[in-house]
Amino acid sequence: MTDPSAYAGRTVLVTGASGIVGSWLVRALLGGQGNVVALVRDVDPRSELVQSGDDRRVIRVNGSLEDATILERVLGQYEVDVVFHLGAQTQVRHAQRQPMATLESNVRGTYNLLEAVRRAGRPIDALVVASSDKAYGESTTLPYTESHPLAGRNVYDASKSAADLIATAYGISYRLPVGIARCANIYGGGDLNWDRIVPGTIRSLLRGEPPLIRSDGTLQRDYLYVDDAVTAYLALGLALMDGREHGQAFNFGNGRPVSVLDLVAEISRTAGRTDLVPVVQSDAPNEIPAQWLDSTKARTRLGWAPAFSLSDGLSRTVEWYRRALG
Repeated sequence: MTDPSAYAGRTVLVTGASGIVGSWLVRALLGGQGNVVALVRDVDPRSELVQSGDDRRVIRVNGSLEDATILERVLGQYEVDVVFHLGAQTQVRHAQRQPMATLESNVRGTYNLLEAVRRAGRPIDALVVASSDKAYGESTTLPYTESHPLAGRNVYDASKSAADLIATAYGISYRLPVGIARCANIYGGGDLNWDRIVPGTIRSLLRGEPPLIRSDGTLQRDYLYVDDAVTAYLALGLALMDGREHGQAFNFGNGRPVSVLDLVAEISRTAGRTDLVPVVQSDAPNEIPAQWLDSTKARTRLGWAPAFSLSDGLSRTVEWYRRALG
């Protein structure tokens, strides 16, 4: 595991700081004595960032990625050394309903930040751009490696492909210390997007309600516990600070595909509610049938490996929601 103390004394900007990964990344950076500037669009009092009290230990900036002026001000005013760009619209169904909002956040938000970094009066040491396996689009050759083409076809996937390409272009064109993290489906405590399968299923079970499966249940995904995602970002950021891996993309996942039906069954066992039979809706347009990642490059070049099995991660996740939802 990457020691967060490597960030001690550095000023670190985290966009999307109130999201599931952002909240836990902020905690790790604070634990390593980093100075954190958190860009937050909407403040949700239920978020882990607020519930933990970490929002009172950071410099919190309220604003959106679509506002280039705010980004330029933050980078200059606080003399940022490292950027973790996690802010994004992350829901496939929302992207289908509101494509412009998704493109504005994921594409414009990314190039606004990259341009602000380029124009900053002082160089930064590292810029980690959070991407996803969705950037690869659909492929019949699995698992994905970093050599797979970026071929998103629906709005959400295309927004991730585009953001990756733009980030790479800025890194090459302007010699910026950019690295791209393509993570599997991240889960863990603090995820308040109830449309997602893990938090939505847990909430239903804790309420004594049958969980809903929007797809037919056969979709296969790679699931990564949030603590493992945090160590992935920290490891990539450290490599960039050391002058290594500039312009490189890395996959971070467990490399073990799990069907939605099997995932819900595992959550039900963990929560002790196997009596509640899932409702299968078979209504999930624009979802890719199967996705999982080969993380060999991250293991060999960054020394990263996931520490949590699916069972261990789900146990911790269910307990977080038991506490949070009472």
